[in-house]
Amino acid sequence: MARTFLRHETDQGPRWAERIGDQAFALDIAAPTTGALITLVRQGAVAPGAPIDPLALRLLSPITGNQQFIAQATNYRSHVREVGIDPDSLTANVFFTKAPSSLCAADSAIIKPGRVRLLDYEVELGLVVAKPIRAGISVTPAMLGEWLGGLVIVNDISARDIQVPEAQFFKGKSFRTFSPAGPWLVVPEPHEWALLPDLRLSLWVNGTLRQDSVIRGDMIFEPAATLAELSTVMDLDPGDLIITGTPGGVALQPPGALVQKIAALLPPAKRWAAFIKGQGAKPGYLRPGDTVRATIRDGSGTLDLGEQVNRVVDEIRA
Repeated sequence: MARTFLRHETDQGPRWAERIGDQAFALDIAAPTTGALITLVRQGAVAPGAPIDPLALRLLSPITGNQQFIAQATNYRSHVREVGIDPDSLTANVFFTKAPSSLCAADSAIIKPGRVRLLDYEVELGLVVAKPIRAGISVTPAMLGEWLGGLVIVNDISARDIQVPEAQFFKGKSFRTFSPAGPWLVVPEPHEWALLPDLRLSLWVNGTLRQDSVIRGDMIFEPAATLAELSTVMDLDPGDLIITGTPGGVALQPPGALVQKIAALLPPAKRWAAFIKGQGAKPGYLRPGDTVRATIRDGSGTLDLGEQVNRVVDEIRA
């Protein structure tokens, strides 16, 4: 059975606990980072200690701020189609980074910056690296448990009025609180990595289901291929986080092809002003007072990454 860990705040600083059923147990370990925890778990050096009240815990992101934070773009067929692209035309696995300072707890408020008008959501599966990677590796789905150490929910909150007009993935997705993570870090058993294609990603806004997709058949560049490609480009360390894209159902809905052709004739300032005005008229974007809920789990319940619940608040009221 997969092990489930959570990170929480105490009067003595951040600490780790293990969730077993509906109970939580303190961990008496020296693990200041996610990478340190993953390493100790793989060494068999982590055992549950004294019970603690799970309802009294002040959750933190299970991904610590020292870790690298890498993201995939346009990686689900359903999402690619809704933004007007043929998924079969994609040949490149697109990556970008997010600021680790955007990470926050699974129950934190999402702070809407005053300058942002088009605030969107993206439920994503997060992969946590298990061991150092210093050169290109060959990875198959059956080998994922060798290179990956854990799974986590991340909501890739996005300021579309920065991301799209400014072509700024990093800036548009890296404001503080733009990456609720957790509640838990789930460490699957070796045989449970085979369940990844069966995971269902779901997200609700104010109780209305917006995103709901199973990875199998919808994800384009799957974890094994993604990890192998990343390894040819960069060094990765235990605890580093890779989020793997989002399925269809986001608020962003680009105009039709004819409108886009006409808009292309406008000067850039007018074109993007029209884009922001048109998108702002759509009802799907997040507003202060909205509540976002997200889950990732497989149909059998063997892999359950928990539930996020986040309220959107205005920056001036935070």
